[in-house]
Amino acid sequence: MRRWLGDGGMPIIEAIGGTFTDYGVDEGLGWVAAKWMPTPLACNPHGIVQAGVHSVLLDAAMNFAANAGLDGRDRTRATLEMKTETMRVAKAGEHLTVQGKVVRLAKQVAYCEARVTNAAEELVSRATGTFLVHRES
Repeated sequence: MRRWLGDGGMPIIEAIGGTFTDYGVDEGLGWVAAKWMPTPLACNPHGIVQAGVHSVLLDAAMNFAANAGLDGRDRTRATLEMKTETMRVAKAGEHLTVQGKVVRLAKQVAYCEARVTNAAEELVSRATGTFLVHRES
C-alpha cells in the first residue's frame, strides 16, 4: 500500500494536484486521506474544477480505501458503480482535503464512500461506490 501514497500509482492524481498522505484500517475496514490543491489542468477556463475531475479523485480514494483493508494479495478489480455529487465550487490552488473509507466489505464487493472538504471543513463533493473484489485463494 505504501507504494500507492503520493499519486496513488496513477500519474493523473499528481497532474490534477492530488497527493495521498495516509491510510489505515479501523475495525477491519480501510480508509485513506489525501490533500488536493487543484492544478489548472483540473479546471475549466474560469479556474473552476470540473465535476469529472472530482470523480477521478473520489474514485481513487474509495478504491485505495478498499485495498487498504484487504488482506494479502486480495485487491479490487473494478469500479462497479459510482455516484458523485458536487455541492460547492472548488478552484485552482484551493487547499482541499479528501477522505475515503469502506463502509461495508462483503466477499466480492466493497461498498465505499469519499468526500472532499475545503479549509472551512465544508463539504465540497462526495461519492459512493461499489468495487469488485478479487480474493486470492
